[in-house]
Amino acid sequence: MRNEKTIGVIYAIAAYTLWGILPLYWKLINSVFAIEILSNRMVWSFVFTIVIIGVTKQWEELKRIAKDKKQMLYIFIASILIAFNWGLYIWAVNSDKILDASLGYYINPLFAVALGVVIFKEKLSFWQGGALFIASIGVIIKTLQYGKIPWISLGLAISFALYGAIKKSIKANSIVGLTLETTMLTPVALAYIAARQFSGVGAFHKEGVVVILLLIGAGVVTAVPLLLFASGARRLPMSVLGFTQYISPTISLLIGTFVYHEGFTAVDLISFSFIWAALAIYSISQMRGVKIKNNIKQVS
Repeated sequence: MRNEKTIGVIYAIAAYTLWGILPLYWKLINSVFAIEILSNRMVWSFVFTIVIIGVTKQWEELKRIAKDKKQMLYIFIASILIAFNWGLYIWAVNSDKILDASLGYYINPLFAVALGVVIFKEKLSFWQGGALFIASIGVIIKTLQYGKIPWISLGLAISFALYGAIKKSIKANSIVGLTLETTMLTPVALAYIAARQFSGVGAFHKEGVVVILLLIGAGVVTAVPLLLFASGARRLPMSVLGFTQYISPTISLLIGTFVYHEGFTAVDLISFSFIWAALAIYSISQMRGVKIKNNIKQVS
């Protein structure tokens, strides 16, 4: 059980690191309309996952899940949530709102932890609860700075927290689940791409070879972290999964600030300092918990 949790943490860290550097990728193709980038993500992710299914010979598992109406309902809901999340994130990054997107993924763990407590009846320790409270203060400060509802941040946070919760209810392995999700999205995506092409404004009509190859590569950069995330989500409680996600927005925050020079104010620093302090408290509480458990095992 402990090994499974360790593997889950490794998968989660890898997924969130890759998501953190994704703005660099989307900026390379910001000449393409956001919904068309989203559509290509769907189509090429489907192609990539189908190839993996074929190589690993998981067709029987795919068929088994596809025949389960309850599981397919969960997968359908997951596909809608991740499509919304993908599209909003691409638009935010290519509209010079990387910091807004970063805030969204700082808020997301709050929703993930709350879902873990409410839906999965997970319990927080005193220090974990304190960390959650401190992180909430940081988010509130940032929200007040906006002077309005930060809809980009909230949209990303809520959609991905719900996606994570739904993924815990899907009994398929990560590659089969993702294949079925993209299968549901691909027909609509193909129709949109075709419509853009026939109207003469599609990326494959007006963009160069490099951009087209990057659009095709979107399947790989999308599917790989999602597969890692799905594997981690099945092995970790929502409370742990939620807090490890701070890796992704921190990387994105640094990219937005130092690479693309989006404004980072003194209020931003105060807000994020609360969040970073919460992460430190949570991490320490986790390490103390592991140490205590180990001591108990040694005594027994």
